[in-house]
Amino acid sequence: MNAPSTSALLWRFAAPGRKTLAASVALAVAGVACGMVPYFAVSAMVVDLYVGAATAGGLTGLALVALLGQIGRVALGTASTIFSHRAAFASLADIRISMAEKLARMPLGGVLETPSGALKTLIVDTVEKMETPLAHLIPELISNLFIPFCMACYLFWLDWRLALLALVTFPLGLLCYMGMTKDYAKYFSQAQNAGKEMNTAIVEYINGIEVIKMFNQTTSSYEKYAQAVKANREALQAWFRATNLYYVVGMAIAPASLLTVLPTAVYFHMSGSLAAPTAVTCVILSLGLIQPIILALGYTDSLAMMDGVLKETASLLDREEMARPLKPAALQGCGVAFDQVSFSYKKDAAGEALHEVSFAAVEGGVTAIVGPSGSGKSTLAKLLVSFWEADSGRVLLGGVDARLMPLEQVMNTVAYVAQENFLFDCSLRENIRLGKPEATDAAVEAAAQAASCGFIAQLPQGFDTLAGDAGTRLSGGERQRVAIARAMLKNAPIVVLDEATAYADPENEAVIQESINRLVRNKTLIVIAHRLTTIICADRIVVMEEGQVAAIGKHEKLLASSNLYRRLWQASGEGEHHV
Repeated sequence: MNAPSTSALLWRFAAPGRKTLAASVALAVAGVACGMVPYFAVSAMVVDLYVGAATAGGLTGLALVALLGQIGRVALGTASTIFSHRAAFASLADIRISMAEKLARMPLGGVLETPSGALKTLIVDTVEKMETPLAHLIPELISNLFIPFCMACYLFWLDWRLALLALVTFPLGLLCYMGMTKDYAKYFSQAQNAGKEMNTAIVEYINGIEVIKMFNQTTSSYEKYAQAVKANREALQAWFRATNLYYVVGMAIAPASLLTVLPTAVYFHMSGSLAAPTAVTCVILSLGLIQPIILALGYTDSLAMMDGVLKETASLLDREEMARPLKPAALQGCGVAFDQVSFSYKKDAAGEALHEVSFAAVEGGVTAIVGPSGSGKSTLAKLLVSFWEADSGRVLLGGVDARLMPLEQVMNTVAYVAQENFLFDCSLRENIRLGKPEATDAAVEAAAQAASCGFIAQLPQGFDTLAGDAGTRLSGGERQRVAIARAMLKNAPIVVLDEATAYADPENEAVIQESINRLVRNKTLIVIAHRLTTIICADRIVVMEEGQVAAIGKHEKLLASSNLYRRLWQASGEGEHHV
């Protein structure tokens, strides 16, 4: 299928404000037309003076007409700008919201494989570049081309010879101006890519500042950042060097219509082939003929940029997403099962993370998944909560293939608590309320109490305390308890704990484990086990090895029958081995 054209993309993205944008175009055309009125008024004044027909009242009236035309140009132009910006900002908001919703519908891998700096650049900076095309390019380009066209027709009606001479400097200037288009796309692309690299380097440097300082890598890391900034500067300089001279020469020649029209008009008048009023009118109108066209040419950068910006924006919005139905499925209970599930992060059969995995969790009980690092434990958890979709086989929730359920239904059915849970830089109350947005303050506080979040009461602002960037104002154990409170408030029938106590110290682990016990009461629990001592009472233990199920059973049975589980148990007994 052919890629959509630039105009089609622009029409698509302008959808939320099309009517407002149309009004802006109409106002812009009227404004530019008013801007032409002073030229006609002045030409009439000069003609009256030349032929001796001027009177004080007549000249005053023409001056007022010129003034009103100028006022109309400013007023209508301002109104057009207001309308166009309303339309543009509505479109930008809609695009950014659509991007956020798109990221939520995409497989998590498609999001994680894109650097956060690149996503920030796309959603914030690249989308912002659409403001100029939407708010300025469309109304101003149309108006600044339409009115000169009408004026040119009028000049041809007055005297086709002077009309041609009025236009002759423009193509000459345009030839010089067009010289800047040579390799323009290359230089612009280089500048754009350099800007993205710089943004990515900045985000990486800021995110990794703690590690950089810890390992004394400040100089080398700063060098990487400095090189990105230098490359951006050099790319911009190369862009300007390649285009600026052509631009200056072109802008000097294009509006110089007076050089051709004035002497020729005088000659035609003196030779008797042109009446004085017509000559004066043609000379004065020629002064206003080219200027709007030059203003339109000022959007060359926007025109060159628009194609790349629109297609880059569309590239995210058109990326593959998880196709799910809109109608909720009828679930039979809260069981969980994997049926011949295979999955590869790189879509390469030789590097499968899971290969034909089949097992059923104990409904209403505890099912633990254990195995060495890289055996596929966390991958199972992420497939279960639809962060990714299986390449083949089925992930069943309540007896229904997860791919036949809306994402919202999956999220409402499964509560997921990971090793590292992200907290937003808002109040702890609002962080917990994410589990159930409509929950009352009392319900939020009850969930926090059930999750052993007593530390919140000791904070200066209590539940209104800000969590900090990614929850940095809290300790790891405190963040984990807030995440458990969030899951408790959600009250989903299936709970997935992905090594939820992996990084907790013994004291915090006991508190967190107590909170977990309250969270999973009367629910189906899937535990990705870190310490085997915490899952010896599990109703079912699934042992994973190299993406496949190596053994299934209870603790005592596996100790007797599975060499791998026995080794994991022995290592876990040492207290420090991560499985």
